[in-house]
Amino acid sequence: MATFTLQGNETHTNGDLPAIGSDAADFHLLTVKMQDVHLADYKGKKKLLNIVASLDTGLCVTSAKTFGEAIQGRDDAVVLVVSADLPFAQQRACTAGGVENVELLSMMRTKAFAKDYGVLITDGPLAGLAARSVIVIDENDKVVYTQLVPELSTEPDYEAALAAL
Repeated sequence: MATFTLQGNETHTNGDLPAIGSDAADFHLLTVKMQDVHLADYKGKKKLLNIVASLDTGLCVTSAKTFGEAIQGRDDAVVLVVSADLPFAQQRACTAGGVENVELLSMMRTKAFAKDYGVLITDGPLAGLAARSVIVIDENDKVVYTQLVPELSTEPDYEAALAAL
């Protein structure tokens, strides 16, 4: 179990982020076109998982936009923005926020992704959503960087995540 704060209140996840050097766990998520995707669908690419509680908040949209802009023009990498939001809500929020160059993925059908990656919030008002985290997975599906943002209402360390990508 990992600990972070939500507006200063201690909050917990179901586990810990994957260990650096470990094999990334497979996942089953849903695109905004309601298509199932798995880790293997991104084979050979570097993957930056921008995990957020909800794209219905300005900060979550900001992180998606920042990462999307940072990898623009890169064919070797993809930004996967993962939340529990419905795909329609993800699309609406990111269109309104001018987010481009990311893939929006929903945990709508199952929370297995959040459980397997140790980011499922287990207590407090956001229990059942995912804690703000960044995980970078290399082209061989090895975990090379992780960050559980210590306070949910703050931005991730963009520079460190992008350096790992």
